[in-house]
Amino acid sequence: MITFLLITSAVSFSQDVKEPAALKPALLVIDIQNAFLDMIPEQDREMGMMYINAMIELFRSKGYPVIRVYHSSKEYGVVDGTPGFEFPATVVIKPEDPKVIKTYGDGFNKTDLDRVIKESGSNTLFLSGLSAVGCVLATWIGAENHDYKAFLVKDAIMSHNSAYTDNIEVMFDAVSYDVVKLIIESSGK
Repeated sequence: MITFLLITSAVSFSQDVKEPAALKPALLVIDIQNAFLDMIPEQDREMGMMYINAMIELFRSKGYPVIRVYHSSKEYGVVDGTPGFEFPATVVIKPEDPKVIKTYGDGFNKTDLDRVIKESGSNTLFLSGLSAVGCVLATWIGAENHDYKAFLVKDAIMSHNSAYTDNIEVMFDAVSYDVVKLIIESSGK
């Protein structure tokens, strides 16, 4: 006859399980300025701008913030108050949408973006705009470094090269408009 001996420790292991924080999303619209849009292939630009406008309308319809992020560069003549600095008139932003001006790729670097997001009460960010391989990606990394949950929005990000944009969307698991819509509509607001 075989006897099994089971020895257990008197120590109990437990983990504190915390309720996940309620989802409080914000949309970042990054660098879709007149000076930069000509660098984007026309088909990508048309689709990207359509999706960005759809995202703005979706967030606005649920009362979530839309935060505009602009790149300023004296070196390239893209400064506040010039036509190249502005978003195109076809974008459905509003003057009351918070506006952040940056001089680095990462929208968090030496700006008040973190403060603006916190003041809006947001904890989850959806990123759109350009460039997928530059400022959008750098801001996504900045968001992660500031402990936000951040998502790139498929077809609402653009770059000078469609293949590069496609690769970024795959590598960073960009979410589709339909997924964002489901999340926003289920978020309880």
